[in-house]
This record gives sequence, C-alpha cells and structure tokens, in this order.
Amino acid sequence: MAATSQSLLSPAPPSLPRARLALSAHRAVALRRRPAFPAVAAASTSMASSESEEKKESKLWGGRFEEGVTDAVERFTESISYDWQLYKYDIMGSKAHASMLAAQGLITTGDRDIILEGLDQIEKQIQDGKFEWRKDREDVHMNIEAALIERVGEPAKKLHTARSRNDQIVTDLRLWCRDAIDKILIRIKQFQVSLVLLASKYVDLIVPGYTHLQRAQPVLLPHLLLSYVEQLERDAGRLIDCRERVNFCPLGACALAGTGLPIDRFKTAKDLNFTAPMKNSIDAVSDRDFVLEFLAANSIAAVHLSRIGEEWVLWASEEFGFLTPSDSVSTGSSIMPQKKNPDPMELVRGKSARVIGDLMTVLVLCKGLPQAYNRDLQEDKEPLFDSVKAILGMLEVCSEFAQNISFNSKRIQSSLPAGYLDATTLADYLVKKGVPFRTSHEIVGRCVALCVSKNCQLTELEMNDLKAVHPVFERDVYAYLGVENAVNKFISYGSTGSEQVKKQLEDWRVQLGINP
Repeated sequence: MAATSQSLLSPAPPSLPRARLALSAHRAVALRRRPAFPAVAAASTSMASSESEEKKESKLWGGRFEEGVTDAVERFTESISYDWQLYKYDIMGSKAHASMLAAQGLITTGDRDIILEGLDQIEKQIQDGKFEWRKDREDVHMNIEAALIERVGEPAKKLHTARSRNDQIVTDLRLWCRDAIDKILIRIKQFQVSLVLLASKYVDLIVPGYTHLQRAQPVLLPHLLLSYVEQLERDAGRLIDCRERVNFCPLGACALAGTGLPIDRFKTAKDLNFTAPMKNSIDAVSDRDFVLEFLAANSIAAVHLSRIGEEWVLWASEEFGFLTPSDSVSTGSSIMPQKKNPDPMELVRGKSARVIGDLMTVLVLCKGLPQAYNRDLQEDKEPLFDSVKAILGMLEVCSEFAQNISFNSKRIQSSLPAGYLDATTLADYLVKKGVPFRTSHEIVGRCVALCVSKNCQLTELEMNDLKAVHPVFERDVYAYLGVENAVNKFISYGSTGSEQVKKQLEDWRVQLGINP
C-alpha cells in the first residue's frame, strides 16, 4: 500500500528483521505471537534494526559517548515505529528552517538549495515506499537527517543549526494536529449533512421523547435528529478553538533556552502558516496542553457519538422496532441465522472508551513533569494518533449508518398512545385557564391515575370524568389531547412544534450548504 504525503494516519512500518540471536523456545514462541506492524508503504519499504547491523552506526548525538547503548535500551527508547507518520511535517519544518538559515546568512543559498533538493528526494522515496526506516536512528528526525547527510554530504550537517529535536518534534506535532483537526471537521460536517437529509425524509413523524428512558413527551423525529446536529456543531467549535491555540510555532526555541544565533523565528512561523512564534522558549518545548485540549475535544465528540450509537442500537431492537438498518450497515451471527446486528453503532459506542482513555493517558503522562522537555513526552504520540484514527472512523461510519437506515413509521405511531405523552400539554391547558402550575400538575396527575384505573388514555376520558377531577375543564380541552395536538401546541423558540422544527431544519440546510 503506497503512503502519500496527505496521509495523517497510515499503517505502521513492516515488522522488523528477526535478530540473529539464539532464542529460547519459549521466547521464540512469544515473538512469533507478537503482532507484526502492517506495511507502511510499498513492500520495498523496510525498517532495519541495529541488532542486524554488522557494525552499529554512530549516533548523531554521540560525540561525548565512549560506547553505544545496549540493544535493549535501543529497542525501548526508539519511537520510529510510530513517529515515522510525522515525516511530511518534519520535512516541511526542515525546509522552512533551512530557508530561514539562508536568509539570515547562517548557511549559503547553495547549501540551502542542496538541502531542499535532498529533502524533496527523501520525501518522494518515503512516498514511494523505498525509504529504509532504521531503529538505530531512533526517531523520524534522526532518520531523515542521517539519510540527508548520506545523500548530500556536508551541507546537510548544517541543517540542525539553531534547532533541537525538542522544538523540532513539537513543531511537527502542531503541524500534524492542525491537519488532523481539519480532517475531523470535514467528517463532522459530513455527518451533520447526513442527519439533516435523514430528518428531511421524516418531517412530520412524531416519536416518543424520553427522560430517564421513560416516555415523557411527544417530539418530532427531525427535532431529535437535529439535537445531534447541534451537539456536533459544538464539537466542531471546540476543535476550531483548539486549532487556534495549536497554530503557534515553537521552532527556534531549541532545547529550551533559545539560541545566541541570529535566527528569524517570525519567518519560519510565517512560512509554515503559523499565526506567530511562541513567546517563551521554555513553554514552547515543554507543554503538551494543545495535545490535551485536542484529545479532550475528541473525547467529548466521542461521547456524543456514543450516545447516538446507544440510542440507535436500542431503537433497532425488537423491543423498540423504531429503526431498521439496511444490510449494508449490519452484520450477522456466526451461530444464529436470524440475527441482524447494528454492529457499527455498537463499535462507535465501544470505541468512545479508547478515545477517552487516550486523553487519560496523556493527562497522567503530563501531570508530574518539571519544566522543560522530558523524554516522557515521547509517549504522547501513540494516544494522539489513536484518538484521531478512532474519531475519524467513528464519524465516517456514523454518516454511513445515517444514510442507510429507515424509521418504521407504523411501529412508531402504534406505540405513541402508551405513556400519557400529552400529560404536560394538558397541564399547560390548565395554566391557560388561570390555574397555578403546581395545582395543574396535581390535577393532571389525578387524571393520569384515573386513566390507569380505567385502563384508557387521556383522550378517552369523558367530560364528566374530567369535571369530576376538576370543574375548570371545558370541551376545548380535547384540542390539547393526543400526541398530534400536543406537538402542535409547542410554540417556544427551539421547541418541537412543527413550525419551529421546520425553521430549524431550514436554518441547518442553509448553514451546511444543502441544496433544496
């Protein structure tokens, strides 16, 4: 599978070559059972391990060291098995940095051009699946820089001038988050459009509204579906707000203290389309609050999607029977031939747990870290990548599900008489007659109790029955009874009244750019 520069979440690289070590039988079995990384790009892409090298390569940071790290330390500390996904952003940042260094006279324009051409070649090699990711080079930064040095020689050794991996990684991560947020926003809008189109098919369908999972009041189905749209809009708003805070440039903060060289951080920020450089170099490299905010926004969105999933799973059950998913979004049972399960929405509900867990992981990761950068922060990427992958998948499948379900109008209509859904509207009737609401509440409660004893609905009570409860009742009360009458009596802004819902639906069609 070929990876493209547009890919935010590509599979991890292929499994590593097996070390030439004498393994015990038990350890060999354990290694065979360990899941392999799927291919990153074409089959020719590989990830080499230092264990399989005849001679270990010297680290780019190894000048003061007299011996190399052990194989166990190398395996434990590497991050290239997952941070290779940042390669597009690492190269982007390196290009901007090289251009700035040349503009400031810190490298020649000739060296800049050689570096830029070499980076272009490496990026194409990665996209074509021909780049060798090496574990002994630890991470995406060192892999690309070492490959650049091999490719173009001395000019590449100047690229890391006035730059540390500390500011490099957080720059990559902010660029990645920016693109990830944009992709999620697109998916949110797609789901919103699917919900509005679904609502437009059932403009007049009344369904039971629930509180405490008990029948409460009648509502129009579009009103319920648009409640999801409203929640998704707030999810989008949180991500947009988060993106604004993400979009500041840490590049040039170096390890933590900045640099004594005459760099231009405003130029690199502008070239990378950041709002501005971050003002404090210690803050720039040490905090991951932008990751936490992003994960929190994803978690809230995941909770909303999980609630939709729960409701639709319930409605698809025989006990409700309100909703039927098509075969294209259903699965079966390996043993029960009759089963038709809404599994996609069950998994939406389930995957919300891992999105919330990703947030908890990074919160705990960050809670005890002193300023400034700490290696612990290497562990922020896997939960971040996982959260984004999960939320993108959840939104995609929710849209698919919404496009492939139908609501069972007859079943829903036959269920409406149960539950005295018009009771609150009857209380409103009494208020209009001048009865205080608390008294109205008590009167209607007695009417419901009478219905329970007579095994009938409020609409079926005779006038003398109502008068026996309270003399204020007149013949006009019947215009307030029954679910259709009840829905038509709602007039407040944002309510489930027919005119209000039609207005809400039209507003969303305009806002989302849905043609009539």
